Amino acid sequence: MMRWGAARRNSSRLWSQSRRYIAGHGSKQRQDPCSSSVAELECVVSPDDGRDAHELLRKNPVGLYGYEALKTAKGFRAFAETAIAKSEDLIARVKELPPSMETIKCMDDISNTVCMVVDAAELCRNTHPDKEYVDEANAASLKLYKYLHYLNTHKSLYDAVVHVESSDALTTEEAKRAAKTLRIDFERGGIHLPPEKMERVNELNLEITRLGREFTENMQLSQGHVDVFPASKVPESLHHLMQPIRSHSKSWKSKSEDTGLRISTDAGVVSSVLKWVPDAEIRKEVYICSHSTAKNNLLVLDKLIESRHELAQLIGFNSYAEFATAPTMAGSSEVVQSFLHDLLSQTQSKANEELKMLESFARSSSIEPWDEAYYTGMYKARAQNLDSKVISSYFPLERCMNGLKVIVKSLFDASFEQVPVAPGEVWHSDVQKWELRHSTEGCLGHMFLDLYSRKEKYPNCAHFTLKGGRRTSETEYQLPVVALVCNFSKPLSSMSALLHHWEVENLFHEFGHALHSLLSRTEYQHFSGTRTVIDFAETPSNVFECFAWDYQVLKTFAQNSSGETIPEKMVVSMNQAKKMLGVTELLRQVLYAMVDQKFFGPQPLPAGGTTGVLVEMQELSKNWKHIEGTHWQSKFGHMITYGAGYYSYLYARCIAASIWQKVCAENPLSLETGQTLRRGILQHGGAKEPADILRDCLGQDSLITAPSGGVRPCVKQLLSDLGV
Repeated sequence: MMRWGAARRNSSRLWSQSRRYIAGHGSKQRQDPCSSSVAELECVVSPDDGRDAHELLRKNPVGLYGYEALKTAKGFRAFAETAIAKSEDLIARVKELPPSMETIKCMDDISNTVCMVVDAAELCRNTHPDKEYVDEANAASLKLYKYLHYLNTHKSLYDAVVHVESSDALTTEEAKRAAKTLRIDFERGGIHLPPEKMERVNELNLEITRLGREFTENMQLSQGHVDVFPASKVPESLHHLMQPIRSHSKSWKSKSEDTGLRISTDAGVVSSVLKWVPDAEIRKEVYICSHSTAKNNLLVLDKLIESRHELAQLIGFNSYAEFATAPTMAGSSEVVQSFLHDLLSQTQSKANEELKMLESFARSSSIEPWDEAYYTGMYKARAQNLDSKVISSYFPLERCMNGLKVIVKSLFDASFEQVPVAPGEVWHSDVQKWELRHSTEGCLGHMFLDLYSRKEKYPNCAHFTLKGGRRTSETEYQLPVVALVCNFSKPLSSMSALLHHWEVENLFHEFGHALHSLLSRTEYQHFSGTRTVIDFAETPSNVFECFAWDYQVLKTFAQNSSGETIPEKMVVSMNQAKKMLGVTELLRQVLYAMVDQKFFGPQPLPAGGTTGVLVEMQELSKNWKHIEGTHWQSKFGHMITYGAGYYSYLYARCIAASIWQKVCAENPLSLETGQTLRRGILQHGGAKEPADILRDCLGQDSLITAPSGGVRPCVKQLLSDLGV
């Protein structure tokens, strides 16, 4: 009943779609009447208890995230045990109930109870600087995963869902959808299998979880580095991303030249080096080093593919790709493959033209992978007369956060306000807590902000759900709590960090996930926010990326240290530069999605395994070159969270392009636009069929129905935006 979704969307299956990382009216958050002894599972102070509550929190110590149990790292043990005990009470309650609305309510209570522990552990193990907390969160998470697999194969719970679905007891469409979804999830967990096969399914699910964690840990811990001497070879603007080092060699001519830089293979650092360092040899070394680390993950990925394939076949599917896409908008791997090949055919010619343009600009007959980002940036900058330093000067982090507040106020008549945190509530001194408050509806939820990079923290930007929204009674609602995690470079001085525009875009993307969670108002947490099918969950985040490119939006907050607003001419040039070589980037995403489908498609893989697949994909397009000895798939974390689902980003881009053009473009900051986004899309979470949401919002022609019954988005608007 916990369902994993998108956006580093906390996830597992059935009880476990607790959206990993990825994503109405405020009412009081109190203990729900179906629960017993929930004190350890609820926040110490209700989010809507008023300003006096915030003053109380400022003084009184609480546990991590406000959970009383988590005052110490070992509290995760009691947190997990209490959740299991409460769930067992609820299971007993379900067994006693006749088919009724209360059956679905209690099933969601179980999901909510377990999700709160799993989600807290997931955020903790990815962000907490204290190893003891991380270790205890890992242990609690694994304990709950084992319990989840027990729940996923619980015959009495399955029977209760089947009986209530076939009865006439369910009186709302959301309850009927919940019953159907739960039944399907049980069946996808192998509930119909003989005991020995069902046990094997459980073993495989635990193995898949373990392999996913090992893959992620290897990504974080297996970092390489390149040492560069002298430091002057690297632009000074990048020095803050790197560690100063000194050479012991006596060959340096002067003291000023014995200082160098150690360049790590952190994704953000590598991206900056490949874009801005003029020295091609440095770019080459960093590229190869970066794409050759976490080598252990090649074996982990092989095992993951093998385990997922065996799982799919046990459940009755030919491949994991078929298993993963069955419950989505696409409905099948066949529809996904058709969508990807159509995009490939429509973009290949234009992408080839773009490649020739770039080669001509670089005066090269072949662009190496470590040169592409550098020459692309230079080509765009010269063509549009853009300077990245000047652009960044208009995007201090503090002003960008104010920009998010402007958007929320303009669209939803709501405000984000920083509120005090209690001692022990947050995991690092940099973390802030914001409250989303509507002018008439009151508190809508809370968001923790962890914005700066630090050692052993989750390396990318992500949205984590801590608590999903759900109705607990006719008058009361459990408010959502989320965390927005980024990895911006912390400035050495008190000045606000200056963001590259691509970092602003990432920030807006994850903020879109957060708003999806905070503004959804579903009856059941099972459907809260990003807890929807994987190929719809990325849509709101992609829509909010568009706000980061619109001058009507940017002029409300983008200012430099002199107080000058970003010029409209500059924003026009930025948008023109975005379109330049844009088809090449789109084609790259298509090829990544095709690799993902191939990895988890029919087995065995061709000769050469996963690296052989990369070489095979290279033959589809001369725009993408494979370098012998590299293996970027060993650091492609989406293989874990989006196995056979990476195509969902392309679905989302197509849909978001249509939403922006039809709903937002004319007046992106109007209450009318916000009403359409909130009431038409965000508030539904996963409680409504995504195809119905989109057709209601965009019209019947926004989706193409495949003969098999799945749907594909219309690509016309996206390709038009890119000049195809």
